[in-house]
Amino acid sequence: MEFFERPNVGERAILVHLDFQVEDAREELDEFKELVVSAGADPVAIVQGSRRAPDPKYFIGGGKAEEIIDIASKEDAELVIFNHALSPSQERNLERLLKCRVLDRTGLILDIFAQRAHTFEGKLQVELAQLRHLSTRLVRGWTHLERQKGGIGLRGPGETQLETDRRLIGQRIKQLNKRLEKVRRQREGRRRTRRKSMVHTISLVGYTNAGKSTLFNSLTHADVYAEDQLFATLDPTLRKLEVETEHDTILIDTVGFIRHLPHSLVAAFRSTLEETQEASLLLHVIDAYDEGRHERIEEVNAVLKEVGANEVPQLEVYNKIDLVQGADARIDRDESGRPLRVWVSASCGTGLEVLKQATTELLQWQEAKERGEECAFGQVSRRQHFLLRVQPQAGRLRAELFERELVEREEVLENGDWMLEIVAWPRQVASLCQQEGCELIEDKQSDSVLNL
Repeated sequence: MEFFERPNVGERAILVHLDFQVEDAREELDEFKELVVSAGADPVAIVQGSRRAPDPKYFIGGGKAEEIIDIASKEDAELVIFNHALSPSQERNLERLLKCRVLDRTGLILDIFAQRAHTFEGKLQVELAQLRHLSTRLVRGWTHLERQKGGIGLRGPGETQLETDRRLIGQRIKQLNKRLEKVRRQREGRRRTRRKSMVHTISLVGYTNAGKSTLFNSLTHADVYAEDQLFATLDPTLRKLEVETEHDTILIDTVGFIRHLPHSLVAAFRSTLEETQEASLLLHVIDAYDEGRHERIEEVNAVLKEVGANEVPQLEVYNKIDLVQGADARIDRDESGRPLRVWVSASCGTGLEVLKQATTELLQWQEAKERGEECAFGQVSRRQHFLLRVQPQAGRLRAELFERELVEREEVLENGDWMLEIVAWPRQVASLCQQEGCELIEDKQSDSVLNL
């Protein structure tokens, strides 16, 4: 049984956008248009107006309702989409009045998420959010809500079709919650494994269409889908990031945020958003060309606070500087030298090395802090070349060096010893040389390869 009605691709839609005096109730028209196009609808007209407060019954006034009816008749529109959250009763009243389907901002965003979800987990999360949203809107425009008639021995008032549908939805929500709980435990297990392995995790966060996936592809040479549209990617992707840190670093591309992101989506995607909560560092990607970027930053930070990730260290990444006149790739620092923001262009590749440097500084500072050491910002420590002699009885140590991908070259000596050129941190080498059968022969400060 299909519970959730989605706009058909190319469906002719009238857009309704009202301007309210209350700042929290305001939405942006340009962003609304992008959402509608991303959903696949065909906007044929835009109805705008201003009110002090929404009408309790229809959200809009009588005059605007008549205007929408006239436009729908002339343009043969099948759908009216509001750039606002409607109550279930307002949605039902509008459909009766306008004689066509009505969709609010929350339903529109849910539809886009439904189109973008590709993984098993993503589809479960979207369906859960849809059903939670729909559970209060079951009576909308339905004509088959009479009571079911019982058969012989089952006569009585029976169960209404509405009650049946609510019961079925309730059962499905329970099933989805159980499956997502299993997925959440699996995710937590993977996070525990990364913590035990001392792996750094960096989460890309930011407003939708700020360029997170493009930046992710540029940094990791991945092939994640990236388009100039809202919510182009939905499912989180993990790739290894090559930076100068003692531990491996994983970069995670997460779902984009948006103004007034539906709470049902935040709740459904909590297991995904927990990746940001457990991250070592957040790269907050910001569209430097967007005039409303400061409001976008506040929206993202509000969602991060909602999921408990507001205390995670954050580096702001101002993207798309190729569109900003006079902007150049650079690192902005505070008084202590700590990187605060980086200016880059992910599509052109400008400033990526600067971004890696700032990221490395922050991660190395965290590593030094964990060891109880001091680490100054503004410089990056790098691994060095060392020459080790490893005796045959230390074969397990040799295998470990290869497993950790530290060995650059190897030569077997006449007496059976191994001569290994490795690239490692001085602390690692000091620890290795404390083991029996391992001896430091030479410390190469340059990056040139030795001629063994």
